[in-house]
Amino acid sequence: MNRALKEVLMSLLTFRRAAPAPVLGGALTARASIEVMPRTAAKVDSFAAILPAGTRVYIAHIDGTPIEEMVATAARIAAEGFTVMPHFPARSIESRAQLSDWIARYQGEAGVREALVLAGGIAQPRGEFHSSMQLLKTGLFDAAGFTRLHVAGHPEGNRDIDPDGGDAVVRDALRWKQDFANRSDAQMALVTQFVFDAAPVIDWARTIRAAGIELPVHVGLAGPAKLQTLIKYAMACGVGPSLKVLQKRAMDVSKLLVPYAPDEVAAELERARLAEPALGLEQAHLFPLGGIKASAEWLAARHLSQRAAAN
Repeated sequence: MNRALKEVLMSLLTFRRAAPAPVLGGALTARASIEVMPRTAAKVDSFAAILPAGTRVYIAHIDGTPIEEMVATAARIAAEGFTVMPHFPARSIESRAQLSDWIARYQGEAGVREALVLAGGIAQPRGEFHSSMQLLKTGLFDAAGFTRLHVAGHPEGNRDIDPDGGDAVVRDALRWKQDFANRSDAQMALVTQFVFDAAPVIDWARTIRAAGIELPVHVGLAGPAKLQTLIKYAMACGVGPSLKVLQKRAMDVSKLLVPYAPDEVAAELERARLAEPALGLEQAHLFPLGGIKASAEWLAARHLSQRAAAN
């Protein structure tokens, strides 16, 4: 066995013997929300058995999913004692009448009073709506008494909105959403796409605060998953600068042996939250890219760690 190969094997053995990193507490992750889809939720026997009490559960609406499946999933999870927040993707909603129907169904069958309002993941609208602002302008959410409305935030930009790679259109939209929040009875917050690096989020939060945007920020984190899975999702979803974190990790042989978990980025964000409260980093939102069970276990550990730290 040559010397170089022996050194690699020794480093791997050392890595495997290393003590696991301690679970870091913090309010950012202790009260984190999580996202599911009807097809993934169907694989979970009991959400109450795996999620901390009080967890907000978003229900992602992938284009083409029947509204009946969405509402049934919301009703089931709500019946287990969780607050549910279904997506309302503007480009998938054909008309004001359909939006009104969806709201009525969610409220009548699942008691929904919260929504994530966003443009949606398809390029061409199916009807009269193409942006979250158009849905909010209908006044239907306020009329129905929604108590919380979340909208999308883009720390790493969004080329669907700003094709030139800038942020002018996104920034104008944020100003409009801030104005809407000022006159709405609903609580509002910005929910970001998942990130792997805290720095772009912190810089973005400082920038929007300087521009007068005061909406709380819920930072998207990718739940525990294989590295290959994360890279696939990151490329598909257009995650930008923080993708370099995954690329760097892929070059580290020792880190290829274990699933990714968002411990480092969560810890850095928590430090920023404590050091700069004005950033408005309110909580984390977990995307269970490696499966709901793995993300639920990660959340539960954070929840217990925070409770222990408080005692």
